[in-house]
Amino acid sequence: MIRLQSYLAGRWQDGSGPGAQLTDPVTGEELATASGDGLDLAEALDFARAKGGPALRALTFAARAGLINAVAGVLAENRERYNAIALANSGNTAMDAMLDVDGGIGTLKYYASLGRKLGEVHTLVEAGSDQLSKDENFRSIHLWTTVHGAAVHINAFNFPSWGLWEKAAVSLLAGVPFLAKPATATALLAYEMVKDVIAANVLPEGALSLLCGGGRDLMDHLKPGDVVAFTGSADTALMLRSHPNVTTSNIRFAVEADSLNLCALGPDVTPDSPEFTAFIKEVVRELTVKSGQKCTAIRRILVPRNRVEAVTAAMGAAFAKIKQGDPRDPDIRMGPLVNASQTRAALDGLVRLAAEARVVAGGGEAKGNFLPPTLLLCDLPTEAHAVHEVEVFGPVATLMPYDSMEQAIALARKGGGSLAASVFSGDSAFTSTFVPAIATAHGRVLVVDATVAASQTGHGVVMPHCVHGGPGRAGGGEELGGLRGLRFYMQRTAIQGNKSTLEGLAAVSATVAL
Repeated sequence: MIRLQSYLAGRWQDGSGPGAQLTDPVTGEELATASGDGLDLAEALDFARAKGGPALRALTFAARAGLINAVAGVLAENRERYNAIALANSGNTAMDAMLDVDGGIGTLKYYASLGRKLGEVHTLVEAGSDQLSKDENFRSIHLWTTVHGAAVHINAFNFPSWGLWEKAAVSLLAGVPFLAKPATATALLAYEMVKDVIAANVLPEGALSLLCGGGRDLMDHLKPGDVVAFTGSADTALMLRSHPNVTTSNIRFAVEADSLNLCALGPDVTPDSPEFTAFIKEVVRELTVKSGQKCTAIRRILVPRNRVEAVTAAMGAAFAKIKQGDPRDPDIRMGPLVNASQTRAALDGLVRLAAEARVVAGGGEAKGNFLPPTLLLCDLPTEAHAVHEVEVFGPVATLMPYDSMEQAIALARKGGGSLAASVFSGDSAFTSTFVPAIATAHGRVLVVDATVAASQTGHGVVMPHCVHGGPGRAGGGEELGGLRGLRFYMQRTAIQGNKSTLEGLAAVSATVAL
């Protein structure tokens, strides 16, 4: 039995009490326990600010890139062991584990490459200057500098590797030390990864802290200059960012919450078209990879009413080919939900959706934590409520027919804001109207036609080049997006002065467009 410890204030520490259990979702075997109770989180954050912050800020962007690349190197050396842990604690198939483990490593390498390009500087400057008076010599520029605080990263259970390292990569490049709090249920992978990185001694003291379990008083110890990046449920996000200390200290708080992500089929797409084939493949992939346990997974599917029968038939045929079971079997394509609690929540959500929709493909009873892929149909989505409000965090999506462009746009926006939408259409007249009309309700929109059907990276895959986040129920936060991700960890300041002074500041900064 493994006991997860926390790495705080430069040392490994164990919390008090028996702690929470981490289990194998297939066998139910108890793999580890973790407790963060009784740990001194004020000391941990003070240590990060006092030790990690100055050490990172003293380095140039290029030097920080070297640190990030070193972390990626440590993780890459242990990839196969991490994949085995992801299987045991999360029920991941080989594909699921690759998305999580390799996704984290790849994001680190991407930000290391960006840092090398920024070069041997400590600050960023936006291009150009503005004349402020009749005197052409009196001007202003906008300078970006690293905040003097610590970052708290709170991550969800579904991506214990990617969630950890995609936040860490940007924080480290900006020069901000961080305390990572993985979801306890699947924290074994994050624990083993951090343990390897600490043992390799590739980061300055205080740059990285890890809290396994506990954390109930974490918000109490934040100070002005600290930032919080949260991924998880909207209810938990609301509780945390409504904390009195967060509000009174005006803590910068970014939320990426689960949402009712959309996939839309254009009215031009026929069952024999490449766009239709790509559409079916994408929806099936989103329902089966990670067993639908992704914050970006497709939950609502818009199709022209005259395509409902064809889509239902194609989805049913695709579901029949899926092998679900123990991911230790290499032929298995779809594993379980992560634990009994998540399975109960998914089943409860299905009951609520059943008031407005019926199963038309897949479905069936859950066996243990194995929930079959399920496609629902809501015949009258304009009159429905639950299908636009209830998210089943698992392999479940609802088909919604539309009768006009205007109705499709209205339905797309009824989800209240999501992380991602995808549109499958070869008609530029349709996409040129539909995409801008739904863009304000979605953080990212993927448009797929025949020319990119084979090369597109996927509805649910978060590429570090693109911003990740969304409006409304998706949390209103934003992360990644290349250099745009640095904004969260830096302060933009308008600098006024004579032209020569401003040019001097710009000369020792990297020019960027943030």
